[in-house]
Amino acid sequence: MGFMFMRGLWCALAFLCVAVPAQADRFDPVRAAIREQLVENGVPSIAVAVMQDGKIVWEEGFGWADREKRIAADAHTMYSLASISKPITTTGLMTLVQSGKIDLDRPIDDYLGSAKLTARVGDARGATVRRIAGHTAGLPLHYQFFYEDETVARPPMGETIQRYANLVSAPGERFQYSNLGFGILDEIISRTSGLSYADFMRREVFLPLGLMHTSVDIGPGLEAFAAMRYGRNGERVPFYTFDHPGASAVFSSAHDLVRFAGFHLKNRLPGQKPILTAAMIDEMHRPVDPQAARDEGSGYGIGFNVRTKDGYRVVSHSGGMAGVATIMQLFPDRNIALVVLTNSSSPAPRIIADKIAAIMLPGWKPSPAPSEPPLPPFAPTPELAGTWKGTLSTPETEMPVELVFQNDGLIRTTFGDQLRTLVSKARFDKGLFDGDLNAHIPNADARRYSYLVHLALKLDGTTLRGAATAVGDADNARVRNALSHWVSLTKQP
Repeated sequence: MGFMFMRGLWCALAFLCVAVPAQADRFDPVRAAIREQLVENGVPSIAVAVMQDGKIVWEEGFGWADREKRIAADAHTMYSLASISKPITTTGLMTLVQSGKIDLDRPIDDYLGSAKLTARVGDARGATVRRIAGHTAGLPLHYQFFYEDETVARPPMGETIQRYANLVSAPGERFQYSNLGFGILDEIISRTSGLSYADFMRREVFLPLGLMHTSVDIGPGLEAFAAMRYGRNGERVPFYTFDHPGASAVFSSAHDLVRFAGFHLKNRLPGQKPILTAAMIDEMHRPVDPQAARDEGSGYGIGFNVRTKDGYRVVSHSGGMAGVATIMQLFPDRNIALVVLTNSSSPAPRIIADKIAAIMLPGWKPSPAPSEPPLPPFAPTPELAGTWKGTLSTPETEMPVELVFQNDGLIRTTFGDQLRTLVSKARFDKGLFDGDLNAHIPNADARRYSYLVHLALKLDGTTLRGAATAVGDADNARVRNALSHWVSLTKQP
């Protein structure tokens, strides 16, 4: 039998395994949309939970948490959260801030060991704990994945910091989403508390908040509750970890995650201790560097996205990686929270979350599907046109780099003694240049997988500076690496 037939059969069988609550008829249209995602788009399972005024008004699971073992999903199934780990990690961080053990406005280097940040531009003292938590410290794009069926193991955090913690923009200058920053946060949580990151989070966050099906990775005794991760073609993704657990490694159930959201809405829920004051929670929901906002009306607090949409203040986070798509949204002014968790990469969480929000919030409009607008033909400005020369720095060595911006829009680049190649997808906006190319970077970590090089450079007078990131190709649904390297180029006379 073909995969499409089997997929539909799996999902149909899963419906029989899921008990539908008697209440909440208003959510029936959402249930229909969820079943459509399972049957038509092959999503293995979806779990949802909705809280209003401190009470869970709907929680339910659909589909298979584990197809091979025929384990149906429910509200207590533990899903890999991906980047929703970030607000959970910063909640743990803030307990240390509240107890006076960490100061948000001190340099993060003060809490690290011998491995420190490297300020390629600006001053490392400006890379405070607050800015690390708000993605405005100057750290670039970064991730490294390590799969259980492969031989490459996660390195010590100190080694990752020494190799990749380069500030490629001045602290506070702009927003740059960086998983590495949250890996550094879990490191300082461990160093400050004297516990492993996983043990600290369990003792100081998960247990006090009554999150019994929440852990860093899959905690001992919780294996039976974990949803398996599946690739786009339905294949099972081997278990993996990262060199940034604080950014990506938390697992939780829909039931637990909506209780976590309810805590951040300042509800007094049964079985929860007030691990943070209301003032601390407000601090987390405030943009760290408003001038560095990504889009008008939006910003990033201490582990949370913050924005206004359709007249509602939204505090949220989403997550996505191999076999994972998740979303958590809080609406503080209405005391409402919702979560949608899946065990595959798909747009289902965004679609389902919008349908739930439309029921709960008058005037809520669906979010447009993320898309990249077509790039206009590239034409260099007078400041860019010409030849730029400089170096790319790796953990092992330096390599000469040349960029030539031709008046006809072509961009020719040479890395070391490699053949000259062209830059594609070029864009120059608000002083920032982006583009992709094929080249080799002399870095042992990057050499493990095929990749393209993404340039993200800022024009500063006669200097172009920023990152050249080796972005690994997806291989059999496995996310690989994004390893950033410092680049500095000077315009030639």
